[in-house]
Amino acid sequence: MTAIGAVDLQGAGGNWATVGRRSRGGRRVHRQREKRKGKSVGLRIGTLNVGTMTGKGRELADMMERRKVDILCVQETRWKGSKACSIGAGFKLFYYGVDSKRNGVGVVLKEEFVRNVLEVKRVSDRVMSLKLEIEGVMLNVVRCYTPQVGCELEEKERFWSELDEVMESIPMGERVVIGADFNGHVGEGNRGDEEVMGKFGVKERNLEGQMVVDFAKRMDMAVVNTYFQKREEHRVTYKSGGRRTQVDYILCRRSNLKEISDCKVVVGESVARQHRMVVCRMTLMKLSQALDGQVVLPDDWEATAEVIRETGRKVLGVSSGRRKEDKETWWWNEEVQDSVQGKRLAKKKWDMYRTEESKQEYKELQRRVKREVSKAKQKAYDELYTRLDTREGEKDLYRLARQRDQDGKDVQQVRDIKDRDGRVLTSEESVQRRWKEYFEELMNEENEREKE
Repeated sequence: MTAIGAVDLQGAGGNWATVGRRSRGGRRVHRQREKRKGKSVGLRIGTLNVGTMTGKGRELADMMERRKVDILCVQETRWKGSKACSIGAGFKLFYYGVDSKRNGVGVVLKEEFVRNVLEVKRVSDRVMSLKLEIEGVMLNVVRCYTPQVGCELEEKERFWSELDEVMESIPMGERVVIGADFNGHVGEGNRGDEEVMGKFGVKERNLEGQMVVDFAKRMDMAVVNTYFQKREEHRVTYKSGGRRTQVDYILCRRSNLKEISDCKVVVGESVARQHRMVVCRMTLMKLSQALDGQVVLPDDWEATAEVIRETGRKVLGVSSGRRKEDKETWWWNEEVQDSVQGKRLAKKKWDMYRTEESKQEYKELQRRVKREVSKAKQKAYDELYTRLDTREGEKDLYRLARQRDQDGKDVQQVRDIKDRDGRVLTSEESVQRRWKEYFEELMNEENEREKE
C-alpha cells in the first residue's frame, strides 16, 4: 500500500476504515500475523581491549566505520576522568578511569545513536553501563574489565559485586548486552552448562572462566561467542607469543539470544596489539508495527504520519547523506591513513607467519604511524594558530568551544521520564499519563498545615 493510498482511506469524518480484505483465518489471525512482523533494528555490537586509548581514537573510529560497528565496548582505556568526547568520523566515546596507567572502561557510539542515550552510570574504572532508547526498545550496554589472574581475591570479589549490582538495577523487560574482557577461559564444550553457553569456546576452562559461567547462570545470561561454530581463528580473542586464548566475551539475556544472528572475532586489525575485536549482529525486535498490529487504523495523526514515513522509506529508500567536515580530527590526512593501512597489513603478515622479520616490520610501522600522527597534528595546529589571528579564526574558536562543550555531555536531550517502578517511559501517551498522575498527587495531597 502506498503512502497516498493509506491517506486516501481516511473518510471525511476523520475515522479510519478497515484496510484490505480479511485474510484467511479471520480478523484475529490476521492481527496476530501483523503483530509477529513487528519492527526491527539491526545493530553490530562489539568489544575490544584497546590496551590504551592514547593516540588511537581516530584509528578506532576508522576501524568501526570500515567494519560497520555501531556500538563498541572498550576496556583498558587508561584515560583518567569521567567524560565524553568525539573521536572523529561522527563517533563518540563515553569513558571512565581513575588512573592513567591502568584499567579504565568506555563505550563508543555511532553518531546516529548519540542522541538516544538516556543514562550513563560510571560505577568504577572496571564497570560502567549506558542506557539507550532505540525505536522504543530499551538497550543497556554494560562494559567491564575483570581483574587479571594474579590480582587479589578482594579486588575480584569487589568487581563481581559491582557487576551484580548493575545487573540487578536493570528492569527485566529491558535488553542487556555485556561487552567484557573477563580474563578467563570458559572452555570448549558445554556439558552441564547448556542453558548459558554453546559448545564453541577455546581450550580448557579455568577458575576465572568458571566465575563467568556462574555469573551467567546467576543473571540468566548467555555467553554469545560460544554459540556460533567458527574456525578457531575467529574464536581466539587474545594472541601473545605462542598463547592463543579466548578472554573477551559478549553476553546477552537468554530470552533475547534469538535476536543474535552471528558473533565472531574480527581478524586483520591493528588497533590493539594483543587483543582482537569481537562483534555480534543483533536485531532488536519491537513487537508492534506502526499500526500496533491493528486491523482498524486509529484516529491519530502521529500514527498516520508514521505510516507515511515508513511507506516512504520502503518505496523511496533513505539517502546516506553527507557528514560535515570532521573538526575533531582534521589532522587525519592521507599520509596518516596510508601509514595506518601499512601497519594493518604488517599486523596481518605477522599473525600469519610469526617470523622475527615480520615482527620487526610491524614494530617499525607502529613507530612510523606515531611519527606521522605527531607531524600531522603539529601541522594542523600551526595552521589553526595562524588562522586565529584573523576575524574568521575568532568565529571558528567560539564554534569549536561550543562543539567541544556539547560533545562532553553524556545526554544530549532530557527524555528520561520513569514510572512508579523506575522503568523508563518512551511513548508520548505514557509520559503524559505519568505527568497527570504526578500533578494530581501534588495538587490533592494534604500538607501538615491543612491537617491542623
